[in-house]
Amino acid sequence: MKLLDMSYGRSSYQVTLHSSPLFEAALGIAAATYDEIHPTLEKPREHWLAMIDALPPDVQTELYDAQRHHTWKTLLQLLHARPFPDLDAFLSYLEGLPGQQLRLEALPYLGREREDARYLASTGNRLAVAELLQACAGHKFFPAYISHVSEVDANELRRHLITLFRGWYSIHVRPQETELDSLLQRDCDQKRAMQQKLSPEALVEWATGGKYEPEPSVARVLLVPHTLYRPWTIQADAPDTKVFYYPVADENMAEQVDPYQPPHLLVQACKALGDEHRLRIVKHLAERAHSLQELAVRMDMAKSTLHHHLSMLRSARLIEMDASKYQLRRTHVDQLSLFLSEYLDKDCSR
Repeated sequence: MKLLDMSYGRSSYQVTLHSSPLFEAALGIAAATYDEIHPTLEKPREHWLAMIDALPPDVQTELYDAQRHHTWKTLLQLLHARPFPDLDAFLSYLEGLPGQQLRLEALPYLGREREDARYLASTGNRLAVAELLQACAGHKFFPAYISHVSEVDANELRRHLITLFRGWYSIHVRPQETELDSLLQRDCDQKRAMQQKLSPEALVEWATGGKYEPEPSVARVLLVPHTLYRPWTIQADAPDTKVFYYPVADENMAEQVDPYQPPHLLVQACKALGDEHRLRIVKHLAERAHSLQELAVRMDMAKSTLHHHLSMLRSARLIEMDASKYQLRRTHVDQLSLFLSEYLDKDCSR
């Protein structure tokens, strides 16, 4: 086939950062109701049980309903509607939403091709609901969630969300609201300071720890920092937007930030590269990708020892696996000098 390419080329996405204790509350509810993930979170299971026990009985009832029907998803999607300055503004918005609009905001975005079905489903159209259910049949919780949102009385859903969110926020966010807002904002400011120096893809990778290549249907990436779901990054979809709730960087978690504290990833990278063997591995991978066996031969090293070195390099995000081979994350390596310069040039006089 002969092809004359007259297209503009692949465009990137725009990155927006937004922090708010409101997101922290919704993600806290999500984490508290997700028993399976508790062993992987920084906070132990006992912490989450204590948070649930601290809630008033009526709020606990709503939390268990949220666990059964996954309505924490509704809260997150409603928070995407606009930037809300505080809890009262968000609850006022929720109280004023017409029933059909509330359902529409609650139903998950499943791609442009199903936006008509999503709208019709919000009006009670059973065929449209069936189409959405079929489209996400393999998803972990979407089918049950869509069925519930489509069937529950809109006023009952509204009452449930308001009682749950107000109760959780009052107990677990309000007492530390000022400090939490400052912490989340500090992390956003750190990312914004690098926004003019990194490509959108590099910024997303730095914040989330994972790559996200541009998609034709996605014009914007929304980055939202969180503390409760650490170390996980949660990915979600909205119209024309990919959402990443990413963990606040380690250096921004302390109540009193030490201006001389280097970024955690910079420390990891320096440690990983501060060894002759690991530098040799990086050099080999700069030439081409290698399997474990190929590296063991070229390094004349036992696989168990080699695996230890590779693990350190992976933890520092300097290398990655592609199928069965290790390859260098060249973009991240090239950015180390930038991160070091940012740290050295940071004003510590205040």
